[in-house]
Amino acid sequence: MQRIATIIAILSLLLIPTAAAHAHALLDHASPLVGSAVRTAPREVILWFTEKLEPAFSQIEVRNAGGARVDSGKAQVDRANRNQLRVPLRALSPGLYKVYWRVLSVDTHTTEGNFSFRVGE
Repeated sequence: MQRIATIIAILSLLLIPTAAAHAHALLDHASPLVGSAVRTAPREVILWFTEKLEPAFSQIEVRNAGGARVDSGKAQVDRANRNQLRVPLRALSPGLYKVYWRVLSVDTHTTEGNFSFRVGE
């Protein structure tokens, strides 16, 4: 019986590194900063994640307080830094904006989230 318990314990320990290798791409930081107020309207939103992203399945939408999209173009994963996703913006007026993101990491896990930032005022 003790031998079976030892084998189970060893097998459990061997599985721990495998589980840790399957991390999700979580938002690390953003520009503009999450929840920030900026005086000058940004020309783009840039998001940095904790894992490399799959470009074809990673996106950002930016919406104004009325719900209209203000991003202009498709979000792009940076070729030099595959943890970074960016989207250009139209000219923003003062007000509140919400960023919605959904990404697929190279380990095939999808994550999503949102945050707001304010321009002017």
